[in-house]
Amino acid sequence: MRLDPIDIVPYDPAWETAYADERDRVTTALAGWLTGPVEHIGSTSVPGLPAKPIIDMLARVPKWDPALTWPLADALAAIGWVHAPEPTDDAQRKWSFCFPDARWRTHHLHVVGEDWNWRPLLAFRDHLRTHPADAAEYARIKTELAATDRHDRPAYRAGKAPFIESILTRLSAEGETRTIKLE
Repeated sequence: MRLDPIDIVPYDPAWETAYADERDRVTTALAGWLTGPVEHIGSTSVPGLPAKPIIDMLARVPKWDPALTWPLADALAAIGWVHAPEPTDDAQRKWSFCFPDARWRTHHLHVVGEDWNWRPLLAFRDHLRTHPADAAEYARIKTELAATDRHDRPAYRAGKAPFIESILTRLSAEGETRTIKLE
């Protein structure tokens, strides 16, 4: 299966509404499992930041347990989401879901256990929201990577990683987050 291309587009204020609409539906569908709010993460959650037009979301459950895969998948399928496992999901102890489908998704939901290293995702998001120079540099890096090969997601992710880790290391040194590495 060939995934949608990596296209970085200008920030769209409608992304916040698109997130809120699905957040409410996902919150209702997963109400029996959630341990916190469904968060808007990734570049679409940072006002003004160019991004792939895919709303990344994070939901937390008490702990990762493979036995939860199908109950979670069934609950989300009832509202139109599809289970779209990524190659690293089991190793990273998380689940991936897409809406409306995996090939041309508008939303990507990461469901993780509280024991997963999720705090850096929020710390990075919050940092970019309050540090425009870092957000601009991140936009430059992402745009450059996407221009190199629109279909090489592993290279795109790997190319962003050093910048993300440098910000998380800085935040850790400043005492703003307990963990410095994304999983």
